[in-house]
Amino acid sequence: MKAVRFDDKPEAPPIGEITEIHGPVVVIACRKLPPLRRALKTEVDGDIYLFEVHQHLDERHVRAITLHYSSGLRRGLVVYDTQAPVQVPVSETCLGRLLNGFGEPLDGGVPLERKEFRNIHGRPIALSEAVGVSEVLETGIKAIDLLCPFARGGKTGLFGGAGVGKTVLIMEFMHAIAALHAGVSVFAGVGERIREGHELWHEIRKAGVMPQTLMVFGQMDESPGVRFRVGLSALTYAEYLRDATAREVLFVMDNIFRFVQAGSEVSSLLGRMSATVGYQPTLTTEVAEMQERIVSTGRGAITAVQAVYVPADDMTDPAVSAILSHLDTTVILSRDQAGKGIYPALDPLSSASKLMDRYTLGDRHYRTAESVREHLARYHELEDIIAMLGIEELSEKDQRIVRRARRLQQYLTQPFHITAAHTGLPGVSVPLQDTLDDCEAFLSGKYDETPEEACYMRGSMKEMRR
Repeated sequence: MKAVRFDDKPEAPPIGEITEIHGPVVVIACRKLPPLRRALKTEVDGDIYLFEVHQHLDERHVRAITLHYSSGLRRGLVVYDTQAPVQVPVSETCLGRLLNGFGEPLDGGVPLERKEFRNIHGRPIALSEAVGVSEVLETGIKAIDLLCPFARGGKTGLFGGAGVGKTVLIMEFMHAIAALHAGVSVFAGVGERIREGHELWHEIRKAGVMPQTLMVFGQMDESPGVRFRVGLSALTYAEYLRDATAREVLFVMDNIFRFVQAGSEVSSLLGRMSATVGYQPTLTTEVAEMQERIVSTGRGAITAVQAVYVPADDMTDPAVSAILSHLDTTVILSRDQAGKGIYPALDPLSSASKLMDRYTLGDRHYRTAESVREHLARYHELEDIIAMLGIEELSEKDQRIVRRARRLQQYLTQPFHITAAHTGLPGVSVPLQDTLDDCEAFLSGKYDETPEEACYMRGSMKEMRR
């Protein structure tokens, strides 16, 4: 379809006029029905208002969602057809920028070049062009690389309630992609609070990774239509960077649960009957529509990391279950771990990755990871007994396992580059081979005499030996 600049004066004749307004939902009487997902627009006192068609009510009327604030709208306003779905301008100059869901600058900079536009509802690439997931993407974070490695070109979910460190971990991933893989990151802020978005933008600039990052925000106070579509806008930029630059692209969404919430709002406004636990009946389809576009090709890879808020820490929530079914790696962040000062607050027994097999990881990595997990699992089983009777009441073998597990638990903590200004600890990135060497040494008893506190918040144990 023809690319249309939404700030142009309408070239096509008017398509109809607004007859009803229900909050962000408008009913438009049309001379000719526009197709679903077509972008329409009107002008009020020099401001352009965009609508997206969601329902055909009869032969003449459509129901559309307002993609802006609805204040100022009134009955009788003339509506024009943009002759295209919602599109965003794409350009390699988008890196280093902070944009809204329409590709307009939020950072006070100049607008992006408008030489090329892309439809935010782009289709997934053909199966014949897609590249499967079979390779580990190192992050330099010990606990992640060892126990739940990321898949290059795969999808990872960070699950946890409020305050367990999802956003900090995401920022560290963005730093790792820029520093270790010379890649770029696209950050989708879905329903972000203005304060959080402002802080995140400045933290990323301080960390020095903003030149390799594009941030796309749909803020919490905006229309549900904006929050529902901003993730697709950001994903469109990630697809463009994959195809145009042939680089490693990290697509980050914080928070995909707010995308589901926005879809639920839109569904209710359109009059659909709620389904399980009040979610929209189209929940599974909407999640799949986004997830299936996160695909790698022979030219470049998109690796997705999505923060997932877990309502009431309930992993059986329908929204969480719908998202889980698409993921290659699940990182469960635990409030218990955070309470013990273990950061990243990863739950080593609940987190998992589809790459955890000997064929993909190699025998050494697989064996070491399983041994570490076994030690930590046995320690978890014995914690209540230790609390009641003391570690001295355990068998000699169990005492040895517990002491090694405690040191491994402390060792898997790590100071981050992103938090260095707040903690005073310089951030470290640990190669996977160093992590395997250290874990094998812990398991063999080499560090049995080392104090537990000496293992806490450091990089490789080689530094301590030096």
